[in-house]
Amino acid sequence: MTDDGATAYNSRIEGLRKSEFPMLHGNIIPTSHIVCSPESPLINNVEDEVYLDHAGTTLVAKSLVDKFAAEMTSNLFGNPHSASLSSQNSTSRIEDIRLRALQFFNADPSEFDLIFVANATAGIKLVAEAFRGAPCGFDYLYHQACHTSLVGVREEATNSLCLDDAAVNNWLSGTNLVAEFGHDARPVLFAYPAQSNMNGSRFPLAWSENLRKLETTLSRRVFTLLDAAAFVSTSPLNMSNSETAPDFTVLSFYKIFGFPDLGGLIVRRQAASIFQSRKYFGGGTVDMVVCVKEQWHAPKTQAIHESLEDGTLPVHSIIGLDSALDVHPQLFGSMKDVSSHTSFLSQRLHHGLAGLKHSNGQSVCVIYSRPSLSMRAESPLGNGPVVAFNLQNHLGGWISLVEFEKLAVLKQFHVRTGGLCNPGGIASALNLEPWEMKKNFSSGFRCGAENDIMSGKPTGVIRVSLGAMSTLADVGKFITFIDEFYRTEIIPEPTLPITTPSQRGLLDLYVERITVYPIKSCGGFRVPTETPWEVRAEGLAWDREWCLVHRGTGQALSQKRHPRMALIRPVIDFSSGNLRVSYLGSSPKPGPASISVPLSANPSLFQASATSRSMASRVCGEEISAQIYTSSEINDFFSTVLGVPCALARFPPGGLGKSMRHAKAHLQKHQRVNRKAQFKMPCQFPGMDTPPDSDSESERQRILLSNESPILAINLSSLEALNDKIVEQGGNPVPPEVFRANIVIGSSTSKTQSSAYSEDHWSSLRIGQQDFRMLGSCRRCHMICVDQETAEKGEEPFITLSKIRRFDGKIFFGTHMCHTPLPSIGTSEAQFPTITAGDKVLVDPV
Repeated sequence: MTDDGATAYNSRIEGLRKSEFPMLHGNIIPTSHIVCSPESPLINNVEDEVYLDHAGTTLVAKSLVDKFAAEMTSNLFGNPHSASLSSQNSTSRIEDIRLRALQFFNADPSEFDLIFVANATAGIKLVAEAFRGAPCGFDYLYHQACHTSLVGVREEATNSLCLDDAAVNNWLSGTNLVAEFGHDARPVLFAYPAQSNMNGSRFPLAWSENLRKLETTLSRRVFTLLDAAAFVSTSPLNMSNSETAPDFTVLSFYKIFGFPDLGGLIVRRQAASIFQSRKYFGGGTVDMVVCVKEQWHAPKTQAIHESLEDGTLPVHSIIGLDSALDVHPQLFGSMKDVSSHTSFLSQRLHHGLAGLKHSNGQSVCVIYSRPSLSMRAESPLGNGPVVAFNLQNHLGGWISLVEFEKLAVLKQFHVRTGGLCNPGGIASALNLEPWEMKKNFSSGFRCGAENDIMSGKPTGVIRVSLGAMSTLADVGKFITFIDEFYRTEIIPEPTLPITTPSQRGLLDLYVERITVYPIKSCGGFRVPTETPWEVRAEGLAWDREWCLVHRGTGQALSQKRHPRMALIRPVIDFSSGNLRVSYLGSSPKPGPASISVPLSANPSLFQASATSRSMASRVCGEEISAQIYTSSEINDFFSTVLGVPCALARFPPGGLGKSMRHAKAHLQKHQRVNRKAQFKMPCQFPGMDTPPDSDSESERQRILLSNESPILAINLSSLEALNDKIVEQGGNPVPPEVFRANIVIGSSTSKTQSSAYSEDHWSSLRIGQQDFRMLGSCRRCHMICVDQETAEKGEEPFITLSKIRRFDGKIFFGTHMCHTPLPSIGTSEAQFPTITAGDKVLVDPV
């Protein structure tokens, strides 16, 4: 496709997007998955969504949904295992669609058969089942670029070996890689992807034919299993020659069409004999089964698919495939057109990202994909429309994928980050040795973990993948996004002024307000002015002692996924001994306006430990042992207002084991503190200072259900400086409530901005008569973009913070701290520590 042709095709796609993909265009999106009333809080997306995760699944066109709906409402489809007219209609349509799907890949039905499966992984498992049943087992070789689902087959094999390109080429050149395995009667299965799902690398489809030619020299039967799922999403797969085609090809139709959720296994008939070794049989795959007195069965033998499609087929999904095969060419033309279009876009994306440089010449992006239109001698197909990369700052430091995701979500980009279920590809791209990966695991790294940079190396990548409905505008917006937020034009001098103790005394700081959040991620309870509030080892009394957990998963709910939790308002009523909870939004179902939960931890209110043992609760990825309330009145109240099946749980102070959590906060690199003051502890005898404890000796700070530390504080001077920046960029100032701090610190001086962000460098505070130790800056996520009064979600203040408060790729605002108990000298302040709104605040008191 020429540049003019590519531009014209792109214009055609732009023209159909608004009508065919309305989900991308400035929708008003409910803040929950349920149907909301007109008064329900909404997210107003003024910008279009930019969908760049087509390697996961492409988007479904409206025309396809409409055509499928028409099929379902105008035809009667029964279970194909029956003899009724509706059942026979289903059977007839399924066989017609099977043939049509084979023809889509130019596969002759006399040479191939198609087995409908749930997805590509299900097809892989079906092949693995057959080889597992072979009398002598099987040997398994797989390319290092394989998806995890292909890697997992090795657990079924007698022997297995992971190969890179060079090893495969050596094998094809005559090196007998399986000689050491012995046993000539054992079949060999070789698996590889047509296109890497990680970086889009494409591999020679001719490998299947070339390996088949080696069978005479190996004296072994060699089968090939091709994972075509990523490849066929944007490229034509030509299986017109059965002599050169793989024996088994797996794919997922939803990656091509967006709908239906259906996969396929294409079997070369000359390789079908291996399925005779498969042990399991399901309903519909046998002609006769004897199970009384004798155990015998007769598999169906007329067609390959008849003996492999266990149980009732997903009839409606297969009907949906017929609709997809009609609509796709009407919208996008041929698969060759789609391939040319996506390659053109990918080339532009690769070039744009590769050209981004910091002002010191350091590349912004480290790219692991080749340009789409670059050809290798052994792979004339080039690279798929995928760009995998990582981000670096101007000093060469890696940008956290977790932090990147936070910003990408707010700017409405849909991409994939992490290990991408491709362990070999990730290890190769990031130069991760096996010992390093095992060390990372031992250090706590898991799939989806926030600690994604370990020992100076990233543990995953960012993947941008394009599809048939992608456009030049999508590519341009993403490049602009990376340029705006990750390219440094002016490198500032590393000057971080530290306020001297004499200056700190002039700040005239005080506690402007105290707020506790009894139910994690719900609204706050502002402590009345002049009311002394107890300070405990775990934080302020009654703060984050309760949470809402999903009844199915046990996962604690948060405003990040359920913004309407901000409208759940608890009030601590000591006079009645209850936590009174009301909901300020419009409930989708009728129910009580409020409920009361006893402040006392009465054991009769909770599930017995034996019944709750099977469902552990999780907070911030950490397994805890919470007490789940049994009251249907309480739990139904929360489930109704949020539209989520959830239960109230309690995590009272003083627990042990999984009933106890510890702070994770620590000083960050951008913080410079008075180290001497940091470890100065109050002492009963003047002139005697307690020496600093070593890290191993210091006691870990207990917390309840807060994310990182016992207490979170913000400085109003810093908020004022932040709001000035937001207003400069045309935004509206944000209130302190969005940061959900326990303690808001104000200043009585007129020039408050002179102390903006000074909290970065505080090491301790004295509030009233109580001392506190600073634990480090607070790392922020886009939950601070939820308006705590309306539950609406916007971009600020996260967007502005990402430009002015990003250090080591992480975004910070506010400070963590913990209480430092007074020596036990019998005073009321030591026995019952409290703080009060209006208390004077001293920084690093001597």
